[in-house]
Amino acid sequence: MPSELFPLDAPQTPGARETLGVQAVVLRGRAAHHAPDLIAAIAEIDARAPFRHMATPSGKQMSVAMTNCGARGWTTDRRGYRYDPTDPLTGRTWPAMPDLFQTLAREAAVGAGFPDFQPDACLINRYIPGARMALHQDKDEIDFTQPIVSVSLGLPAIFLWGGQARADRPRRVPLLHGDVVVWGGADRLVFHGVHALGEGEHPLTGAVRYNLTFRRAL
Repeated sequence: MPSELFPLDAPQTPGARETLGVQAVVLRGRAAHHAPDLIAAIAEIDARAPFRHMATPSGKQMSVAMTNCGARGWTTDRRGYRYDPTDPLTGRTWPAMPDLFQTLAREAAVGAGFPDFQPDACLINRYIPGARMALHQDKDEIDFTQPIVSVSLGLPAIFLWGGQARADRPRRVPLLHGDVVVWGGADRLVFHGVHALGEGEHPLTGAVRYNLTFRRAL
């Protein structure tokens, strides 16, 4: 059955693998077992580096709240998009990446065919109903041979998987709690985004979806 037809409340098949592209996959339910610990770690990171709504270089405030952990954090403001070792909100270094985060990201990358992934940055996105992410490329990193690993927690979302050009019509791929998407190689610069989050309540996160996006910034 095509991804576009999966209902958002469809039961998961842990371990199922869905191909998105030549070097892009969804690993269904891969992170579900670790979800309570991942969510607890997010709360600890939030206490040290609070979620905030960043602004794009054009001055538009993003609907998704963000924070980071790791040696580098992704930020955006009037000066542009970049990775920075220091949180501009607190003036301190970003919280260290928890071991569980590192292990999950590396194991998912290996499972998708990328055995040498060593993430040094984790961008944490917090979506509430109505929040969305426009189609974009992850291209602020230095080494495009390294993949992106994206973990979904909480409310289900529609992931938009496009092409090499912004004008390419994206597929609509439902992502459920615990799903992990990995893409790299020939698909590393595919345009992608998230459709506006729908209303709902999740037993672990309430009316929230969290997304952990692991990258190799340097």
